[in-house]
Amino acid sequence: MDKVETRVALLGIIVENKDSIEKLNSLLYEYRQYIIGRMGIPYEKRHISVISIALDAPMDVVSALSGKIGRLPGISTKAVYSKL
Repeated sequence: MDKVETRVALLGIIVENKDSIEKLNSLLYEYRQYIIGRMGIPYEKRHISVISIALDAPMDVVSALSGKIGRLPGISTKAVYSKL
């Protein structure tokens, strides 16, 4: 069996709709085996939250998670990949 190549990636997430947080947390729990760390910063002045998720996962897994998160109402996300 071939070993699947993984990459370190960072997902930047902006939450503008607090009603989507429960679904976001469910997705993150579903992908927990790939998550290295997570940092969330509530920005009350703008009524948003800024979240960063560090991952070590196959590129298709990062892409799938990013796509699912981006389809949640009021949530934007962008993935950045390491070159290694």
